[in-house]
Amino acid sequence: MAEIRKISIPVTGMACAACAVSVQSMLQSQAGVESASVNYGNKTVRLEYNDMLVSLPDLKKLIQGIGYDLFLDEEDRAEKIEILEHKRFRQLSLKLLTAVIFGIPVFVISMFFHHAFAFQNYILMALSLPVVLYSGSEFTLPAYRQVIHKVFAMDALVSTGTGAAFLFSIFNTLFPWVLEQQGLEAHVYYESAVIIIAFILLGRYLEEKAKKSASSAIRKLTGLQPKTVHIERDEEYFDLPPLLVLPGDIADIKAGDRVPIDGKILNGSSLLDESSITGEPVPVLKSVSDPVFAGTINQQGFLKVEATKAGNDTTLSQIIRLVDEAQSSKPPIQKLVDKIASIFVPVIFLMALLTFLSWLFIGHSFSHAVVTTISVLIIACPCALGLATPMALIAGIGRGATEGILIRNASALESASKIDTVLFDKTGTLTVGKPIVSKWDREANATAESLMILYWMEARSNHPLAKAIRDFLGNLLNISEDQKKPFDSFEEIAGKGIIAKKDLSEWRVGNEEFLRDSGLTLNPLPNKQVAGMSRVYFAVNNELTASFELLDELKSNARSTVLEFRKMGIEPVMVSGDSEDAAIQMGEAAGISRIFGRVMPEGKGNLVKSLQSEGKKVGMIGDGINDAYALAQSDLGIAMGNGTDIAIESAGIVLLQSDLEHSVRALRLSRAVVQIIKQNLFWAFFYNLIAVPVAAGLLYPFTGFLLNPMLAGAAMAMSSVTVVVNSLRLHKMKLS
Repeated sequence: MAEIRKISIPVTGMACAACAVSVQSMLQSQAGVESASVNYGNKTVRLEYNDMLVSLPDLKKLIQGIGYDLFLDEEDRAEKIEILEHKRFRQLSLKLLTAVIFGIPVFVISMFFHHAFAFQNYILMALSLPVVLYSGSEFTLPAYRQVIHKVFAMDALVSTGTGAAFLFSIFNTLFPWVLEQQGLEAHVYYESAVIIIAFILLGRYLEEKAKKSASSAIRKLTGLQPKTVHIERDEEYFDLPPLLVLPGDIADIKAGDRVPIDGKILNGSSLLDESSITGEPVPVLKSVSDPVFAGTINQQGFLKVEATKAGNDTTLSQIIRLVDEAQSSKPPIQKLVDKIASIFVPVIFLMALLTFLSWLFIGHSFSHAVVTTISVLIIACPCALGLATPMALIAGIGRGATEGILIRNASALESASKIDTVLFDKTGTLTVGKPIVSKWDREANATAESLMILYWMEARSNHPLAKAIRDFLGNLLNISEDQKKPFDSFEEIAGKGIIAKKDLSEWRVGNEEFLRDSGLTLNPLPNKQVAGMSRVYFAVNNELTASFELLDELKSNARSTVLEFRKMGIEPVMVSGDSEDAAIQMGEAAGISRIFGRVMPEGKGNLVKSLQSEGKKVGMIGDGINDAYALAQSDLGIAMGNGTDIAIESAGIVLLQSDLEHSVRALRLSRAVVQIIKQNLFWAFFYNLIAVPVAAGLLYPFTGFLLNPMLAGAAMAMSSVTVVVNSLRLHKMKLS
């Protein structure tokens, strides 16, 4: 049966944005490929394909035909790619060194010893050959493979420009009389060819170094994964790679070791450095039954840990995957850039041809036409366009990962930068999320048996209030696992309560509205409640059996977070399924004036819609199942890392540390990334808009200025480096 597969694959050999467009269009043209999205910044392609119609080896062969390659080997992929990148960087360095060693003499002789000695042009030709043939192969070989497949990228521009300069110079060296008989001087441009190659190689060298720095976050995360695990299985001991560890295996973790798996502690206690996961530098004390995560560091004692997740299933692996996917994704603004890049190279070739013909038509010399044409071909830079967005995304998403802010896709960043309203869930978001029972009242029918049933009802729920009542009753009644109560039916209604049935009995636990809806009569409540207090009612066969008052503290930085949002021009709003009074008390304590209480899960989503209908861009911060609809409906969902899986899956940004202050940092980071993208795109467009006409000789009739092709090469090389360096500012930008 056919299956649509989704996969992210590294692409090698790309040198510019037009290269990425070429790979993308070639892949998309193949039957069976549903979609292909190439990210030039981190050299990957996100593929969706029908495995019955096309195979990955077929696609690999196709891409190899145009001078690129798909890296399909999944075993130790990160290490192998790093080896390939290191080898590629060494080759690039050697080509640059060759261009500099031979290019400097060519430049010096051409500039300062013009016709100073016999056979000068032959010496220049000999010195230029290693640069053009070896160093220039960085462009000419890929360009050749691309052109025979009717693909045009930046390599074709550079190869055409430098090749024209070099071949024209060789012709004038070997056959100078051809032009001299027409009264023209047989100029040579060896220095232009070799210095252009040197400058562009220098640009690529600096660009590669800077890109390594921008993508360092994903490499650091990958480096946190230990290579082997010492495990116990069926009373035997093994050293295995994490991928081969099974749930239930027992791992021995010594002091100073990195934890290789996700699991729970069976024996021992220790301080663990969880900064790689949460971004929090303070070590956390862990003991028996506490969870531990792969990539964290055991700082003190010996631990025996039962594996729950290993290999690609660990929290760290999921973070790496999500960061990688986010860095590979494209925001809406990139679609316009891709369209421009797809026609950029053909347009530049056309402009170069028009430049050449125009100067000849006007009556200028052949040499003049050649110089301006070469300058147009060399100075045009699709690289800056292609790098503008992905480099900012890679740097920004990587910075977020190191701060404990997991950005799931590029669209989330762009959406986050536009947020003007933030909707806070109350419990677990503004509050600590660990309420305690401060008071309870039991009716005459509240037997130990009925309270035990309540305990097992609450044990099935993940709601913080349910956990608080469960813990309270567990301590009160000393309940053990063998007293577990089965039910004929069990239903949890998000934001309201639970209904359980057994034989002819029915039990309900939930908020006031939930119990009243069932026909239960409750005594009137006082008008005012203590901030953070919630009431839960328990009824057996529609008779009130017990009621609980629970207190949940406001997070210590809730008020300061709200204040920071106000300073950023973002309006804070609070929503809660709790009573109006409880919601107002807590909201006002946090400094929020717009508060909505007694709102069910569907109502939270409808509230988001209502705010959006007012023209607001809404960000929702929540942590529970009852927040999932609102998180998905909002322009940006921000989930707390300690929240439920469905809440996290519905969000665009996840705060791994569950720290409210990080929500402010996330929005500041998003605004900074989008600002950097806009700066990069402005520079890339402005550069090409100004540079190409100047290179074509637009200023020559008015000022006599004609751009030297060598300067054109330097400008092109530095334009892409400028974009990368500007993106790197995100690593040092202050977010707090």
